[in-house]
Amino acid sequence: MNSLLKRKSRGDAWFDIINYTMLTIIMLLVLYPLYFVLVASLSDPNYIYSGEVWLFPKGFTLDGYERIFSDSSIWIGYGNSILYATLGTLIGVAVTVFAAYPLARKDLAGKSVIMWFLLVTMFFSGGLIPTYLLIKDLHMLNTIWALVIPGAGGVFNVIIVRTFFQSSIPDEMWEAASIDGCSNTRFFWSIVLPLSKSILAVMVLYHVVGFWNGFFDALIYLNDESKYPLQLVLRNILVQNQVNSGMMIDVESYAAKMRVTELIKYGVIMVSSLPLLILYPFLQKYFVKGVMIGSIKG
Repeated sequence: MNSLLKRKSRGDAWFDIINYTMLTIIMLLVLYPLYFVLVASLSDPNYIYSGEVWLFPKGFTLDGYERIFSDSSIWIGYGNSILYATLGTLIGVAVTVFAAYPLARKDLAGKSVIMWFLLVTMFFSGGLIPTYLLIKDLHMLNTIWALVIPGAGGVFNVIIVRTFFQSSIPDEMWEAASIDGCSNTRFFWSIVLPLSKSILAVMVLYHVVGFWNGFFDALIYLNDESKYPLQLVLRNILVQNQVNSGMMIDVESYAAKMRVTELIKYGVIMVSSLPLLILYPFLQKYFVKGVMIGSIKG
């Protein structure tokens, strides 16, 4: 650090110091809430209520996690969420890429008309009841397809991927490949996709996060509890442990129930966030490049 500062002017050095200081503060502001949830999930709720928990667990306990994982439905929810996220991501990324690539080509007839129709759907939607009736008429109620099909194609994602293709895959590359006898299909699979790993990683992350955190569609379209995703299972566990003050006469029982609810609340946040926290570092190196090129250029 000292050798680096010596090679720079005083103004550049102060700029770097202020820049790193600001970035460190912003990083702490982003990370601390998540760290606090982790610490609170391992602490005695009495210390949380009194404001004594802020950096390290106090009154260490795993009671919240034991109560959460003792419910067998949580493992069913985990399995369902992994299935929905995996299948939904595969379908969603495929639909997005297959829609974006032709729209990025200059030789597609009627490209502007197709884009206009797609953009209209960003401003006007059918609404909840027409969408529900459509899902019902398609006989997808209480099936996995009600969760993965409606959210498979997103116009916003199509625009990002299309812009990435326009910016990163020059027309001259296709012209050179076609002169050598390359077909459209071969060009797409052998050249376009290998050069688009960054935007594909971004799309995978977008879709995985969306399907993993989604619970509203499951709440509307699923009746069978064995098909509930993790988020809906955790919501039910949290609701079942909520305190109803009108039914509690004993003050000690009320306070004990409140402590359990507090423990479960923080534990549920960690259980639902952990898979995404594990996945994100593997895709982070592609994230900035893919999003910046896909959303700004073009």
